Parts: sequence; C-alpha cells; structure tokens
Amino acid sequence: MPGQPVIHDIPGLWIGHASDAEALTGCTVVLTPDGAVGGVDVRGSAPGTRETDLLDPINLVDRVHAILLAGGSAFGLDAATGVMRWLEERGHGLETGVARVPIVPAAVLFDLGLGRADRRPDAAMGYAACEDAMAEDSPRTARVVAEGNVGAGAGASVGKLLGPAMATKTGLGTACLAGPGGLLVGAVIAVNAFGDVRDPSSGAILAGTRNPAGGFLDTTAVLTGQPPGMAGQPPAFSSDSGGSAGQSAGQNTTIGVVVTNAAFGKTGARKVAQMAHDGLALTISPVHTMYDGDTLFAISCGPDESKVQADLSAVGTLAARAVAGAVIRAALAAVAAGGLPASADIAG
Repeated sequence: MPGQPVIHDIPGLWIGHASDAEALTGCTVVLTPDGAVGGVDVRGSAPGTRETDLLDPINLVDRVHAILLAGGSAFGLDAATGVMRWLEERGHGLETGVARVPIVPAAVLFDLGLGRADRRPDAAMGYAACEDAMAEDSPRTARVVAEGNVGAGAGASVGKLLGPAMATKTGLGTACLAGPGGLLVGAVIAVNAFGDVRDPSSGAILAGTRNPAGGFLDTTAVLTGQPPGMAGQPPAFSSDSGGSAGQSAGQNTTIGVVVTNAAFGKTGARKVAQMAHDGLALTISPVHTMYDGDTLFAISCGPDESKVQADLSAVGTLAARAVAGAVIRAALAAVAAGGLPASADIAG
C-alpha cells in the first residue's frame, strides 16, 4: 500500500538479525543506543527473560539501550552479553561514574527441538546482530527488516498439540501503523506458540497443529472438547492424561517488541505492553497457556523533542493491531525448515 509506514520510520531504533541456518536458531536486536523508555508485560507461564524487573515502574532505571529477542531457550540469554559489549565499545549505556553499563532486557523462546540443540545464540551472535542492525549498505529508513526464518524466528514453529513433529514452521514478522498527529506504532514478533495462528478477519487457521488426515486441526476445539471440525481429529485432550501438550510444556513462547514515537514514561510503557497482548489474542488460539512464555516489551524511541503526544489508549490499541499484523507476517513469511512445512505448503 503506497505510504504504508515501516518500522524503521520510527526514529531512534535499528533492528538487526543473526541466524544459524543449520542449527535453526538466532537472535534479533532492537537497538536504541541513545536510550528509550521501556516497559514489559509477561503473560505466559513458561517465560525466559533477563532484566525485566528493571522495567517495573517502581524501579530506578528508566531507559534501555537495546531489547534482545533470541532462540536457544535459557541458553540464548547469553546473546545479550554480546549486545552489551557492542554498546559499551561505542560509549552507550547508563553512566555510573566508573563505567557506562548498557541496559539490555531480553526474552527467549525454545527452538532446541528443531535443527541442532547444541548450537544456540551466544555473545558472538548478539554482537553480530548489532552489526547487522547498523550495516551501512543503505540508509536506515530505506532498509527492510528481514522476516520469516531469520533471527529469533529462525527455529520458531506453532501448533504443538500433537507434539513438535506435527507443528508448522513459522518465524519472525514486523508491522507498523500510523495514527493521528504523526503517531507511529510498530511491532517485531517471533512466533513460537503452542496454539494456532488464525486470520482475525476470517478465523481461518494459517499455521498450527497439522492433521494427520490433511490440513490443520483446531487446537482450541480439541482442548475444550468441542465437536471435531475435520476428519481424523483426535479426542479432546486433557493435560492430566500425559498427552502431547504436557510434553510441550516450556517449549513455546511468542516474544516481541512494540516500538513507537509516542511520548510516555515507564508506567505508560507497561500499559502499552499490556494492551499489545490483545494482538496475540486476536491471532493465536489458544494463547498465554501453561505451555507458553509470552513476553512483550514496549519502548518509546527517538529524541524527546521529536516524540508525539498521543493518547495512551490510542497507542495501546494501535500496538495490539501492529502485533496482530506482525504475527500474521511471521506465519506467512516463513518457509519450510527442519522437516516442518510452512503455511504455504499445507493444503486447506
């Protein structure tokens, strides 16, 4: 669509990826070297995070210098060390009087079951993602953020009701929306959910648990014992029965960052992150389960004098829509990998 904003239209941030195509893992960095007000909201019950307590509005530090999204489960948090090193080398960070300490909150997803489990995002990969974000091959605002099987989405998949072998490959997606008065709200999301990705306008499953008989199962219908919608659908699942969903515990998570040029403090940032989760609810079914660690950050970017004064509810509403758009892009931009087909490969 002509004039449609892209996430790099928001000033003060740079986005980069580092990926391991053989191990099917990677990391994505949202760099804000001059600092950005940040907030976070964790909804899933199996999160893997770093420095999220710092973003609580009651705590002192109110600026972050990057947000890291990574695969590798808890191992992947090591990639934040590389992001810190990159920032420190360039003089960015919180001035403590004896050193500048870059503030780099992070969230990870579980992708160890796809590709190779012995290779995960590390400090070198975090550093490489920063280098990619700041590549000088083209102006920042002209660069298109890569989507699909890249960065934190390299090993992502959805639809784990029947176990990882019957999942669908997904990845990482972005979206950006414009509001009144120059307001911009964007999102970068890596989708590795237990549930299915649905088109919010039609309800159609775009990626999810694959039906052995063809097409997709409806994970929500199976979990809740609703009448089967497709031939070959298994009986209703009970987490107490030792079925596949129990085996998938802690192995799913949708993580992402909402970015905006709206002016707000840490309390406002947390509220935007909370409202942004509505975008996950619009597109992932079920969402925020006991098997997911869903975590969304929200940051206000750019020089203070360039920020837009905007109604917080409007920002949060656009954030939810941007997250929903990014989730759909994460499903549709992915390609088959690690033995899993992508959305485009599955009939029906």
